[in-house]
Amino acid sequence: MEDVAREAGVGRASVYRWFPGGRDELLRDTIAWATTDFFVRLAEAVGDASDLAEVLERGLRHAHRMVAEHELLQRLLQTEPERLLPTLTTQADRLLPNIAAFVRPWLERSALRPGVDPGDAADYIAHLVLSHVQASGSWDLDDQGEVEALVRTQFLAGIL
Repeated sequence: MEDVAREAGVGRASVYRWFPGGRDELLRDTIAWATTDFFVRLAEAVGDASDLAEVLERGLRHAHRMVAEHELLQRLLQTEPERLLPTLTTQADRLLPNIAAFVRPWLERSALRPGVDPGDAADYIAHLVLSHVQASGSWDLDDQGEVEALVRTQFLAGIL
């Protein structure tokens, strides 16, 4: 809290007035803001894509870079993963509907397999996107070819 007060140029008491829940509330609100900002910037980065596959490929690569380069997130992952990870999980419940809403129009413009509901497909993709942004597993999201294979074989194979 002292670091925040110093960085903001205010007294510690002011920080506690803004965040009466103390450090936990500050951390929770900071993560909520940073998560929202992250996905707004991600949506801007893929806004001119030509199709759903390109949206997902560019989005995954961009998100991976943004996570790796995000100074605050990386510092929290190193110093306080026990506080950060539960908060990210809570944020996921808030983000999934937004990701699905972003993806759904792309799905509606795509040739879906017979019987595939665009809403269900959007939810499925939203879960995959969030899962891979949080932990890429064995996929190298810096490698364009691997990202293309991931999108085609794991995200879209059963949908399109």
